[in-house]
Amino acid sequence: MTVDTGPEVQVEPPRQSSLSTAAARNLATTTKSTPQMQEISSRWLLRMLPWVETKGGAYRVNRRLSYTVGDGRIEFVQDGSRVRVIPQELGELALLRGFDDVEVLTAIADRCVQRDFRAGEVLAALGTPAEQIHLIAHGRINQTSVGKYGDEVAVSVLADGDRLGENALLDADARWDYTATAETAGTLLTLSRADFASIVDSAPALRAHLDEFSSLPQQRQNRHGEAEIAMSAGHVGEVALPGAFVDYELKPREYELSVAQTVLKVHTRVADLYNGPMNQTEQQLKLTIEALRERQEHELINHPEFGLLHNADFKQRIQTHSGPPTPDDLDELLTRRRGTKLFLAHPRTIAAIGREWNRAGLYPDTVLLDGHQVPSWRGVPILPCNKIPISKENTSSILAMRLGEDNQGVIGLRQTGLPEEYEPGLSVRFMGISEQAIMSYLVTTYYSAAILVPNALGVLENVQIARRR
Repeated sequence: MTVDTGPEVQVEPPRQSSLSTAAARNLATTTKSTPQMQEISSRWLLRMLPWVETKGGAYRVNRRLSYTVGDGRIEFVQDGSRVRVIPQELGELALLRGFDDVEVLTAIADRCVQRDFRAGEVLAALGTPAEQIHLIAHGRINQTSVGKYGDEVAVSVLADGDRLGENALLDADARWDYTATAETAGTLLTLSRADFASIVDSAPALRAHLDEFSSLPQQRQNRHGEAEIAMSAGHVGEVALPGAFVDYELKPREYELSVAQTVLKVHTRVADLYNGPMNQTEQQLKLTIEALRERQEHELINHPEFGLLHNADFKQRIQTHSGPPTPDDLDELLTRRRGTKLFLAHPRTIAAIGREWNRAGLYPDTVLLDGHQVPSWRGVPILPCNKIPISKENTSSILAMRLGEDNQGVIGLRQTGLPEEYEPGLSVRFMGISEQAIMSYLVTTYYSAAILVPNALGVLENVQIARRR
């Protein structure tokens, strides 16, 4: 006779939330090492950043008032093979900056005609009339011109979000002052001067905006787009000197400190019985802090709000000339700012840089930095950072930065003097003992990073790191 006892009940054992005694015993017998951790990296960024005390949990970057407009990249939406420009993104163009009539912007976006191009195609020829603007949705385009001695010279490399011929929309006599050749296949949207003029004729608000744009006094800007400081020099006699004042941004950016936290749990039995010759709580805490520091460096590179890759100024993002990181590319990145303190690249990118050096027959020097011999270019150290992402296409980025408040560079932000501070900017707070005899410690670190002026940080994008065949 079989008795039905009902469905079998599976009882899961409680999940382990602290170090077991079996694992703890490994530190209490035999000659042994301290616990090792493969995740630990050199963390050069954390070591090199000048850390600025940030009271109140926020750091305000005050800058001179800037009249620079249209310095952002244009974004698109893709519907299958069709590409459309987001109407509001047209405000990134200099002549439409600050114009917020969505209906008119939508009408302009609807006039943009999609054009797919192939590698090697000439999109604009030097000296020919410029009658349209090209918005690059995808692809790489080389700009070349004629040098002083009649040879072809490289001007720039454009990529996703850039544009060609912005001045053609208002200047009927505009001509291309370079030749634009597609390096890869891609897609762009074209807006002709005639189509733009027809919308201007039907939109009085846009006409008024363009008239105001055309009347902006250009002498009030310096070459960086900052409000010009009027002055006189080289004069003789009693010349009336111009008055001047330095204007500031009315709404400067504030960087708030971010946080990384975890709760470390240690069983009292482990701390009581297996605490020699190594302190179990201390070893657990050491590895926990290492993991937090790794996460901190990752956030300083990749966080969308304050991460260096996301906050680099668009004018400081440049493209490689041929894909791999050549010495010429490093030179162009280096010359974008004064006082570059370091390059930062993924270890695989550094290997690709070395291959290009070998290909060119160059043997760059190394520099001594904190007791380590590291490769350098033009005397600037190239430091590894495995937090810089690598895309599926085997491309990555190289960062170049100037450091320090006094140099108007990149700085790290933290607050010291925290309750129960264990390291500068990191606290370890005892949270009590649970009914299961488990001690808990709250481990917290606060941090952020700030770019004081746009040219303090530059990024070489789309660096091909795969080995050439």
